[in-house]
Amino acid sequence: MRGSGCDNIDVVKVVVSACLLGLPVRYNGKDKKTNHPVLERWIGEGRVVSVCPEVLGGLGTPRPPAEIIHVGGVRRVHANDGRDVTAEFEQGAADALEQAIRHGAPVAILKEGSPSCGSTYVYDGTFTGARVDGEGVAAALFRRYGVRVFSEDDLDAAAEYVAALDRRT
Repeated sequence: MRGSGCDNIDVVKVVVSACLLGLPVRYNGKDKKTNHPVLERWIGEGRVVSVCPEVLGGLGTPRPPAEIIHVGGVRRVHANDGRDVTAEFEQGAADALEQAIRHGAPVAILKEGSPSCGSTYVYDGTFTGARVDGEGVAAALFRRYGVRVFSEDDLDAAAEYVAALDRRT
């Protein structure tokens, strides 16, 4: 897919978690900026579509941390103050996916461990830092709609995938 945004439309677009780009959108009001050369190159090439599903879902910054729990076999997202924020996470995931579709982005680089963006693990819902295999709400939705999801730890593999897409067109 080629991008259809107002930036460079001749390159494959890549959705990137806004916190990885240095925007202070995480629950604690901070970022997780990565200075990886691949990401820096993609920014320069006009490939990057910045999203934060949690902010898109209406959650403020800073906000209480949230983790995924399972209640009766159903995935829910709860903040550490006890509020169920599943609806906000689902809305933010849908809005982030809509941006990916609008820009024609077949690839996403999402923040590992996040209840929205985690691609291989999330935290277990106890707010103790215990990791469990799984994926965040946005990562799961992206995959369901055919967007290839990578974490910030897999930028080299993502670059190879994007290069292969570039060669196809």
